[in-house]
Amino acid sequence: MGFKRICGLDDVWEGEMAAFELDGHDVLIVHLDGGKVMAWQAICPHQDIPLDEGSLELGVLTCRAHLWQFDVCTGDSINPTGCELARYPARVEGDDILVDVEGVTPKHAAI
Repeated sequence: MGFKRICGLDDVWEGEMAAFELDGHDVLIVHLDGGKVMAWQAICPHQDIPLDEGSLELGVLTCRAHLWQFDVCTGDSINPTGCELARYPARVEGDDILVDVEGVTPKHAAI
């Protein structure tokens, strides 16, 4: 499979996030201030709530349902700790955001 176009840079501005589907995977694209693009599982590992319905502030993604929080630079949970988001390899080519979903499985909390 390899890297495939998931969206354009104009679809997710710096400081914003948006969810997209690629080859059966729900992927959350986070465009960090400064231009770095990250790709994470788009569903909260706690109770399968779409993470794009939450908020993104100062690099912290907060799920709307139970306020679980994740560091969008590392994918690690902040509150509660001990959980993480699955990361998809992502890169920018020109104005396109490319993601590789092959071999990545979304994480689920053991709670």
